[in-house]
Amino acid sequence: MLGARRLLGALRLCSSVSCPRPRATAKLRVRDALGVQDASGECVTVQGWIRSVRSQKEVLFLHVNDGSSLESLQVVADSSFDSRELAFGSSVQVQGQLVKSQSKRQNVELKAEKIEVVGTCEAKAFPIKYKERHPLEYLRQYPHLRCRTNALGSILRVRSEATAAIHSYFKDNGFMHIHTPVLTSNDCEGAGELFQVEPSSKIKVPEENFFDVPAFLTVSGQLHLEVMSGAFTQVFTFGPTFRAENSQSRRHLAEFYMVEAEVSFVESLQDLMQVMEGLFKATTEMVLSHCPEDVELCHQFIASGQKWGVDLQTEHEKYLVRHCGNIPVFVINYPSELKPFYMRENEDDPQNTVAAVDLLVPGVGELFGGSLREERYHVLEQRLARSGLTKAYQWYLDLRKFGSVPHGGFGMGFERYLQCILGVDNIKDVIPFPRFTHSCLL
Repeated sequence: MLGARRLLGALRLCSSVSCPRPRATAKLRVRDALGVQDASGECVTVQGWIRSVRSQKEVLFLHVNDGSSLESLQVVADSSFDSRELAFGSSVQVQGQLVKSQSKRQNVELKAEKIEVVGTCEAKAFPIKYKERHPLEYLRQYPHLRCRTNALGSILRVRSEATAAIHSYFKDNGFMHIHTPVLTSNDCEGAGELFQVEPSSKIKVPEENFFDVPAFLTVSGQLHLEVMSGAFTQVFTFGPTFRAENSQSRRHLAEFYMVEAEVSFVESLQDLMQVMEGLFKATTEMVLSHCPEDVELCHQFIASGQKWGVDLQTEHEKYLVRHCGNIPVFVINYPSELKPFYMRENEDDPQNTVAAVDLLVPGVGELFGGSLREERYHVLEQRLARSGLTKAYQWYLDLRKFGSVPHGGFGMGFERYLQCILGVDNIKDVIPFPRFTHSCLL
């Protein structure tokens, strides 16, 4: 306790020490500048990139964007500021007065008193062209530049907001955030599609492993969450996972992000489904509340034509029943309702040891996957023995041996979630730097 108080005191001391600096104008993000309701000539500084330039005889108009919002801030300047360096893509710092705009298209504008070109842009060589709506396929060639477009800017702002919303939902509902490892000796999925990790340079004894056991990039944090749920009841993780799938389909990546949760003292799928539904709704509501313009842009210019709010037809449900057996499937009715559609039950089947649930989304496929975990020691012991894995997974048996409880969990593919709410057809367009077969740019 004494150490914490000393640390707090040191932080206060650091924050109270002031260094004399010349007074500068207030620096505003474009989003904040646009949000000013009663602009009355405040002196401000805005930094960003030029999205458009329009020069008239006596007046120069610039639209400057810094990535904080879809809308750009209009800068009005005297024509004497005009320069060949003020071109689409150039970075600038503008100082001036924030005033009420005479145009009906925006609430405020910046009356420039000083314009400094921070970095010039060769417009002819710049792969992104002014007023041209480039296809997303074209932009994938330029992962270092595509974030400057309206389309990717909107998607990445939504991604950031959804990330914050997910953490907020779990925190508000009593979950502890666990940093599960990226390097692991476990194959949680059992599919064998793993990236094995080895040192780039040979160690002294080449036949030995760096970790004494084979190590892989993680495919799931489930097993580590199961460990932590034995102490903290409700836990979650949110991080990158990796699959060495030889696929370039619109639904697969080699590196993607998973939201995973594990809950102890759970005895029914309904308990898990409530968490899944709550996560989906809370996250989507926050995104729609904080990024309405970005979502609208995606739906208007990018969405691939999914029909939201349409339940699966009877013939589709019958198909799922025939091919999915006893797996409960959520049928989505976006955005107002998620309702469970239960497949035929088969509780007497000796092979049916745990109950499982998936959330299937039109145009995306599986979004959530969850299940109750097998907590019976003797069942797991027999299975591991048959597979010759008892030694490797003795720790997993120990979890059932020392204070085991009924528990369950689920995972949600984050990129697929973004595809779902934005209507983006290809998963490669909802992640900043997509990694897939034959492609690892940057």
